[in-house]
Amino acid sequence: MELRQNRFRFAPRVLKLSVCLLSLSLGLPMGLSALTLPIVAAQETIQKTTLSPAEATKTAQILLKALVVQDAKTIYGQLSEALRSTTTTERIQQRLKRRPQVKSSRIVDVSPGIDDTTVDAMVETIDGDVPLIMVLDQEGKLIAWKWSGQALPIEQSAIDFVDDLVSARWIGARSFLELSFQQELKPQDLQRKWTKLNRVSGGFQKVKDAIVASQGGEQQLVLVTIEFGDLTDNLFVIFNSQGEIINVDFSADLV
Repeated sequence: MELRQNRFRFAPRVLKLSVCLLSLSLGLPMGLSALTLPIVAAQETIQKTTLSPAEATKTAQILLKALVVQDAKTIYGQLSEALRSTTTTERIQQRLKRRPQVKSSRIVDVSPGIDDTTVDAMVETIDGDVPLIMVLDQEGKLIAWKWSGQALPIEQSAIDFVDDLVSARWIGARSFLELSFQQELKPQDLQRKWTKLNRVSGGFQKVKDAIVASQGGEQQLVLVTIEFGDLTDNLFVIFNSQGEIINVDFSADLV
């Protein structure tokens, strides 16, 4: 099946999770013409994920216990469908063996977002305590996680992009975009979208971290975890293979 390519658009929120990850795993272009999706009417309030904090905590506890005993099968079973299509139990087991042994863990915070939930945990390893961030979809499945402390180049670029938005450096933020995306997106478009997201989410507080969900291909996905006054949410930023931004998941509500 051929999909028309129209890459340089802001993806609607409904693309964020499994559709977004599945498109990347299959190598499909992330554009509005590739998928016919409803446009949500503009509103001044944002609904939070249907996943309850208790449900998110339960999934996180399963994953943390699996880390302690290096149970790759259990971890694989907690991945979103899109992530399961990109890995195997054997690969997960290999990665577990390369990491320092986990002795214990505890959940520090559970933050529901718009359609995902961010769980912060502290993991005790033989090398010391390490912060771990997990992002769960509305079904309670893992869509990304990261051991904090190190930032890949595209993670840092995504953070710098958001920093420019926060500081109202619209031209600076726009410089992170691929040239064709820059030609389509004016600085005032960035200003309008970010300003409304900031307002309906209760006001920007801080950037917590950035997490790579997919990398190494023609399209790479980074989740920027942002703490607002009313919720913590993940902004999906899609890069090309050259590290230039070709898509951002600002909601259609924010047009």
